Amino acid sequence: MTAIASPHPAPQAASSSRGLHSLLATTGFAPLDHTGWIEVTGSDRVRWLNGMTTNSIQQLQPGEGNYNFLLSAQGRIQGDAYAFAQPDRLLLETDRSRLPALIELLDRFIIMDDVELKDLTADRHGLLIAGPTAAATLASIGIEASPAPEPHLSTIQWKQSELIFIHAYSPLVPRFELWADPATIEALREALNAIAALATETDLEHLRLLEGTPLYGTDIRDRELPQETEQARALHFSKGCYLGQEIVERIRSRGQVHRLFHAFTLTGDLPIAGTAISSNSKPVGEITSAAHIELPTGPIQLALGYIRREALGPAALQLDYPGGQAHPIPTPFRTATEPL
Repeated sequence: MTAIASPHPAPQAASSSRGLHSLLATTGFAPLDHTGWIEVTGSDRVRWLNGMTTNSIQQLQPGEGNYNFLLSAQGRIQGDAYAFAQPDRLLLETDRSRLPALIELLDRFIIMDDVELKDLTADRHGLLIAGPTAAATLASIGIEASPAPEPHLSTIQWKQSELIFIHAYSPLVPRFELWADPATIEALREALNAIAALATETDLEHLRLLEGTPLYGTDIRDRELPQETEQARALHFSKGCYLGQEIVERIRSRGQVHRLFHAFTLTGDLPIAGTAISSNSKPVGEITSAAHIELPTGPIQLALGYIRREALGPAALQLDYPGGQAHPIPTPFRTATEPL
């Protein structure tokens, strides 16, 4: 669900289109090679993790999940993860490359608590299946995607094999994850290969931009504050104390932050990450991700980044960057789902 990238990635080239078009119009699938898992056990696990994350862990029932930030004492984002409750443990799903830093951060705050952390990544292999017909595609190979809130984790059987089945966060198209042993995942891959398109990492990155979902390490850095990211799904304001809560609550009580995460269409050259956005020669924002995307309805240049609040709204200013102009748009980019 989460992924990490270089803090200053190059702009994305156009994908081969087929994989992205399948994700938008039918079904696409891809390996989840960059996803990592942390198991949290011990009698104090719920109370302890609830004090480490921005969302409510204590309210999760078995199978339920939510998206979380982990903050510094100054309220700056140090990482993100999806948390899932199970009867005897909690599971954290995050980017594989972030696991060492995240485990180190968490372990630092286990003082007198009955809590143990374990990296489960090596034991887990997964596939992502996404698109408007993804549920029907899964049903055709014997996996029923029963309605469930997002995110949600369950254990199911498929051809005598046990699968972890996740209804994943999906602001644009339905999205599911399957996790199992290597042999079972290979059998699933073969079954899907006959009826769905294999999506590349570039296809998935373009889908992310169309969703308007920020990526930790690229769009969210360790200097960002939670409310700047516009990810209200990661915040719970009545859960009790947690690391960095004082800053989050202070921002809420004051009513705003000065800049917000936003999406833009671009006219002109494709900028690199970190490119400044200006208005009347005054800096008002920055671009954090950008790509040329070949859609069924035609190509677009799309970017994500941050913009000062006063540059949006009814009296929106002209936004320039070196080589072109940026035009704020809402997300997700709905017209991208038009059929081929």
